[in-house]
Amino acid sequence: MPTDCLFRDDSYLRSCDATVMAATDHGLVLDRTVFYANSGGQPGDRGVIRTEAGAELAVETAVFTDPGKSEIAHVLPAGAARLAPGERVGAAIDWDTRYRRMRMHTALHLLSAALPFPVTGGSVGESDGRLDFDIPDAGLDKDEITRKLADMIAADAEVTTRWISDDELAANPSLVKTMSVKPPMGTGRVRLVAIAGYDLQPCGGTHVRRTGEIGTVRVTQIEKKGKQNRRVRIALA
Repeated sequence: MPTDCLFRDDSYLRSCDATVMAATDHGLVLDRTVFYANSGGQPGDRGVIRTEAGAELAVETAVFTDPGKSEIAHVLPAGAARLAPGERVGAAIDWDTRYRRMRMHTALHLLSAALPFPVTGGSVGESDGRLDFDIPDAGLDKDEITRKLADMIAADAEVTTRWISDDELAANPSLVKTMSVKPPMGTGRVRLVAIAGYDLQPCGGTHVRRTGEIGTVRVTQIEKKGKQNRRVRIALA
C-alpha cells in the first residue's frame, strides 16, 4: 500500500499521527508520514515514533522499499520493539536537521541555475553539499559563483511545487537537469520544484518556501573529477 508522503505537499510539517501498516525487514511502514525517505542525494530524516502507551522509538532514517518509491519504511535500531499492524502512533522528525537540509537542497537548485550545465551527481548535507557538472571547458571561479548565489538568495524568490503528468515531462525533456538520477515516472505524475525567476526542475526533495531562508552560502571548493567533470562544493554559513 502506498505511503501518504505528507512532506511532498508541506516540507514544514514536523509531526503527524499515523497507523502502522506493517513491520518489515526494511523497517516500520506507516500509512502516512512526515519522514523524507533517502533518495535523490538527500538523506532520509531522523526522528522518533511515539506509541499510544507513551514509548518512544528512535528512527535512524527512512527508506523507500520499492522501485516505484511509493512505500516508505522507518528504520529502527536493532532490537527495537516491534509494533503490530493497526496500532496508532505519532511520527516526529528531527526538525533542525531537516531544515538545514531544506536550505541546502534549495541552494543546490540555485547552484544548478548559476551553472547551467548537465548535472551528473549531487549530495545534500546539513552544512555542505555538492553538485557534479558535465562541463567541457573549465575556468570556474569560486568567488563569482558565490556572488551569483548571494544575489539569488537576496532576491528572496518564492519556491513552489506543482505536479505535471508523465506525458508532459516526456514532452519537455529539457526540464531534467540530472543525468545520473532520473525523476520517478510510472505513477502518472511528476513533481516540479520552481524557484521564481531562476529554476524549474523535477524533484521529490524538501525545500524552503523562499530563497531568503537559505542564508549565507559560499563555494568552498571546485574539484576536477574527470576530463569534463567538475565537482562544486558549497557550505552554509
